[in-house]
Amino acid sequence: MSNKLFTPIKIKNIELPNRTMRSATWDATADEYGAVTNESVKIYRDLGKGNIGLIVTGHAYVSHPLGQATPRQYGIYSDEMIPGLKKLVNAVHHGGDSKIAVQIAHAGINSGYLIEKGFKPLAVSSLPESKRPHHEMTEQDIQTTIKDFINAAVRAREAGFDAVQLHAAHGYLMSQFISPIYNNRSDEWGGDPDRRRQFHIEVVKGIRKAVGNDYPLFMKFGLMDDREGGMSLAQGIEVAQLLVALGVDFIEVSGGVGNVATYIKPGDIDRPVFRERAAALKRAVKVRVAAVNGIRSPQMAKEIIDSGDVDVISFSRPFIREPQFLSRWMNGDKNPASCISCNRCFPIVGRGEIMECGEDRRIREEAKAAK
Repeated sequence: MSNKLFTPIKIKNIELPNRTMRSATWDATADEYGAVTNESVKIYRDLGKGNIGLIVTGHAYVSHPLGQATPRQYGIYSDEMIPGLKKLVNAVHHGGDSKIAVQIAHAGINSGYLIEKGFKPLAVSSLPESKRPHHEMTEQDIQTTIKDFINAAVRAREAGFDAVQLHAAHGYLMSQFISPIYNNRSDEWGGDPDRRRQFHIEVVKGIRKAVGNDYPLFMKFGLMDDREGGMSLAQGIEVAQLLVALGVDFIEVSGGVGNVATYIKPGDIDRPVFRERAAALKRAVKVRVAAVNGIRSPQMAKEIIDSGDVDVISFSRPFIREPQFLSRWMNGDKNPASCISCNRCFPIVGRGEIMECGEDRRIREEAKAAK
């Protein structure tokens, strides 16, 4: 398949071999402290052979323990994590020309896992209507968390990642700070759109100061909320423009506060959920932009790239079932990725089991039962 999708593209000072990326995907292979395991390395070794332009790791929590969102999630809260993270970098780099970034994140109130463990998660604001136990962040909590993000970015560079990606989507802490649904503070960190973006500003400025101007800083951004009373698209674009001016080099557009898992239904093929939002951002910023969610066929990926709506196409679930489906496309196969968007992979990792395609598991179990 010869088209613009498989031509190189430069982002900051790195060149991707093509315009595809693997979006951050939680794989539940880390140990109980967040350290990389042999199972983790195997996943990235397979991805590294798949002709992917950019591979982003599953979300790595910057603060221990209150930053953790899910069981067996990668951690990047300590220098002790660096040797294991280097193994992921090496697994990808030895496999081919793909680049790899680590996604750094903090759960905020969005961690049922911590509650099960008896912790009270941090919340941007007190939320009396919330059934989740939580603790409103103090000024010290906020300053400490900002430093945790900065230190995590430094560790990313030390581990050899080609870039670091901020997780500012899917209702996690950075989404919570910027959304009026979660942020009703009355101090410098909330109360109006300008103050709600102050956390993002301090994180980006701090990372830029710590790692310098040359190290690529990416962001997965929930460009708008999908709940009533949330951040609008226009407000999200304003935030993105501001953060680009402060040093963000590449933005992957996703959802903010809302139920991301329901955007594409089982059996859907080619419903690019965030295409219009990403295209609106692309028109408003001078950095590269990617869109994720719902793109399954080479024809749709090519059409979106050729249209100029985005610069990079991002995939997540398709790589769970078929880590090297892009190789098929590059060789002229026009069949879509084999992922059927059934979402049965979510309950598997939710139980702390290693990430696996739920449809493949179903087929295997039915075959076993038939014997």
